[in-house]
Amino acid sequence: MPARQPLPRLWLMTDERLGDGLLDAVARLPAGAGIVFRHYSLAEPERRALFERVRGSAPGPVMLAGPAALASAWGADGSHGRHDGATTAPAHDLAQIRAAEAAGAALIFLSPVFPTRSHPGAHALGAERFAALAGQATLPVIALGGMNAARAKTLSGAYGWAGIDAWSEKA
Repeated sequence: MPARQPLPRLWLMTDERLGDGLLDAVARLPAGAGIVFRHYSLAEPERRALFERVRGSAPGPVMLAGPAALASAWGADGSHGRHDGATTAPAHDLAQIRAAEAAGAALIFLSPVFPTRSHPGAHALGAERFAALAGQATLPVIALGGMNAARAKTLSGAYGWAGIDAWSEKA
């Protein structure tokens, strides 16, 4: 599914932790920034309604985490996940990078680069391991996990970066 524009370098990953601040986080995004809409815990009618609100405020493409057919039905700019037809895909290691490439993704979110509140206790890749993995990818790689603009400047091999808290009022 083609995006409305070239895939951005800056992304917001939606998360239930944003709560009522979700639309404020969307408003903080620069022009052209992308959004990966997750909110898995919501029932489908509530998830769809929130997706529509986010999409209406988005400064760039919005990917729906889930099957490509659902993303198409909802009018998303693409789907996000580990499935054939996904526009963007998550990866944590080289095997998952290769799987995303084989599935036809256009962009990979590699994480967690640094410790993150969304995955407490998860082993972070660190800047060196991130650069080594990103350097082996044939697709653009977005750094995710404990990211912000300052940390992104320290990374090698990143096409761009994504965050949750970085776009919130708390950042």
